[in-house]
Amino acid sequence: MIDHWNTDRVRHFRAEAASRELPAAEVEEWLEAVRPAVFWTFEGAGPVAARLGGDALLPEEEPAPTPPLAATVDCSLLPDGTGLPLPADGHLLFFAAPHVGFGGSKDGIVRYVPAGTRTTARPADSGYGAYPSHDLCMGWLGASTPDAESYASAKWDDDLDADEFDQATQLVEEMAAAWTSTGGLWPMWTFALGGNATALNYDPLASVREEEPEDAEDWALLATWRCGEEVKELDRGVMSWLIRRKDLASLRFDRAHICVDM
Repeated sequence: MIDHWNTDRVRHFRAEAASRELPAAEVEEWLEAVRPAVFWTFEGAGPVAARLGGDALLPEEEPAPTPPLAATVDCSLLPDGTGLPLPADGHLLFFAAPHVGFGGSKDGIVRYVPAGTRTTARPADSGYGAYPSHDLCMGWLGASTPDAESYASAKWDDDLDADEFDQATQLVEEMAAAWTSTGGLWPMWTFALGGNATALNYDPLASVREEEPEDAEDWALLATWRCGEEVKELDRGVMSWLIRRKDLASLRFDRAHICVDM
């Protein structure tokens, strides 16, 4: 659920939804699915708190990464209110190979390097070259709304026929439009922590909950990379890292899951 930082917008959204005669109960349930997220862009006024690509800075005693480094995040610069039990300092490193077959629960796709650890640059031990290195400016802590089709599918897919499902999806899109009208569209972002999943061919969070049904509701979206032209193999694909909240809190990144889609 969205936190207090969005109270004003929530109030305006409720009024806008009422003016559009959207069902109040559905509006409140949709609000429960809105999640906070931290977004990064290539350009902006925020601190450079993340970096795409390059070689991973890892302790010498750790094994070399197999997939290339996708992103590095400085946890000490993260704002409060992310909705995730993230480390207070140190760095999170995200790894992924640039093809859709690279998915599932894989050891080493997320690594945590505590603050003060002596590190050295470690290129990936794979046939892929490093992703181009780009600094990322923290753009904003904002609300991430659910994908309309994914939300409708999770809520109604087993109960509605095709026409009814289309109508339900349209209702979700109307709620999203009412939300946008109260705060505008955010600028284009490249990398994010938290929030709702970006669904292309499928919803990665729904997929992992189906594949890993134990503690299904504890799964959360940890990070998303909307790949640009620098990842030619994916043609503007999306990489999503997912983890159970209890595993994140205990730094059990060996239990993380990744989805690569395009």
